[in-house]
Amino acid sequence: VFFFFSSRRRHTRCSGVSWARRCVQETGYQRRVHGVIGGGPGGYVASIKAAQLGLKTACIEKRGALGGTCLNVGCIPSKALLNISHKYEDSIKHFKDLGIEMDTPPKINFDQMMKKKGEVVSGLTKGIEGLFAKNKVEYIKAHGSFLDKNTIKCDQNEGGERIITATNIIIATGSEPAPFPGIPYDEEIFVSSTGGLALKKIPKKMIVIGAGYIGLELGSVFARLGTDVTVVEYADRVVPAMDGEIAAQFQKMLQKQGLKINLKTKVISGKVVNGQAELTIEPKAGGQQTTITADVCLIATGRKPFTDKLGAKEIGVQLDKMGRVQINEIFQSTVDNIYAIGDVVAGPMLAHKAEEEGIVCVEIIKGHDAHINYNNIPGVVYTHPEVAAVGRTEEQLKEEGIEYSKGVFPFMANSRARANVDNEGMVKVLADKKTRRILGIHIMGPNAGEIIAEGVLGMEYGASPENIGKVCHAHPTLSEALKELSLIHI
Repeated sequence: VFFFFSSRRRHTRCSGVSWARRCVQETGYQRRVHGVIGGGPGGYVASIKAAQLGLKTACIEKRGALGGTCLNVGCIPSKALLNISHKYEDSIKHFKDLGIEMDTPPKINFDQMMKKKGEVVSGLTKGIEGLFAKNKVEYIKAHGSFLDKNTIKCDQNEGGERIITATNIIIATGSEPAPFPGIPYDEEIFVSSTGGLALKKIPKKMIVIGAGYIGLELGSVFARLGTDVTVVEYADRVVPAMDGEIAAQFQKMLQKQGLKINLKTKVISGKVVNGQAELTIEPKAGGQQTTITADVCLIATGRKPFTDKLGAKEIGVQLDKMGRVQINEIFQSTVDNIYAIGDVVAGPMLAHKAEEEGIVCVEIIKGHDAHINYNNIPGVVYTHPEVAAVGRTEEQLKEEGIEYSKGVFPFMANSRARANVDNEGMVKVLADKKTRRILGIHIMGPNAGEIIAEGVLGMEYGASPENIGKVCHAHPTLSEALKELSLIHI
């Protein structure tokens, strides 16, 4: 008996059929021999995996569309807008230099742009529904909450209530934008990433609070469309967890593209004044306060686990101070038959991390050997140029006292990048000085998010730079930058 559950994203499994059967007989509750899982990247992947392993599976998803935050209001729609805005910027800034001339300059039809974004999202959500049908996963559109450790109440979107019982349950309910102290979201002037992806028109001025992945990606979209974008960041560099050398170069590229970046800056307050966002800011170290205004203020300072109205805490599932489910090495919570994965547990809030956890958790529940190498999960900022990384940064290696060797290769020296007239950025590899094992790869440049996959694969199997350098790469390709670096510079 397998049970996964989610109001945003969630999974579960069941064993111990006798209790559930007795519950049905005594109370009339509906029992299913299947999983009830959330519909986000962790949830839908685990649902399909469970079905493929022979378990009758159901997916409870509150949103009414599968794919969770990532597909509906996160990764996918933002990438659609990044792609469209990049093509537009290319046409107005670079076409003439390439010998492409137009009688009239191109212009943005923002309504059509947003419509195309919606079509991309709709097509993918329907694709997941098709996979559910193919693998015989039941899809329940409802909000789920625990009645007890074995019973879930499903408040269905179209009305009515449904009770599901199961022995083991996986929580995969995902995350939501974290509130910013003193500044509530109205999703029109002060917006979260969700509101930022649904603006009705291109703002003349935008303030972005937070120079992380989300803030810089959406800030880049609107800067390309002509918006005057100002980024406010409390830390001393953009994307604070990024390798310092890469971050410094990345910041220069963003500023070259027109983003105004204020580091070591604290937001004191924010309010709506005459239909505009007004922020009071001051230096992090203290000093004179200043006021800045914009048509829209995007708050991109992080996300929090979606565990409210779940009822997990009430049945004994222990949460930490950030609201994350506390789990052991097999994703098991403090209630022995309840598991958790994805954004509701510790670790980076990344869709691909949730997917991997969904698969591994199901396999462990089924008694298979499975693991995740958390040191080998890549991260990508999908600006242009892209920035991708896996493994340790140079700062981490120094802090840990690990002796390392370092190599850097500029895309300026890569023939494909030069041919594409898109050669800003570099590849950086860090390797253990004694064992030669690669410890970290950091890339800023065109298609960095694709190139990093080769590094992830190599690191998973303990590769040295020489191992990558000895593999034949097609010429000319961007990936040759990693090969050349591996051969020459480390």
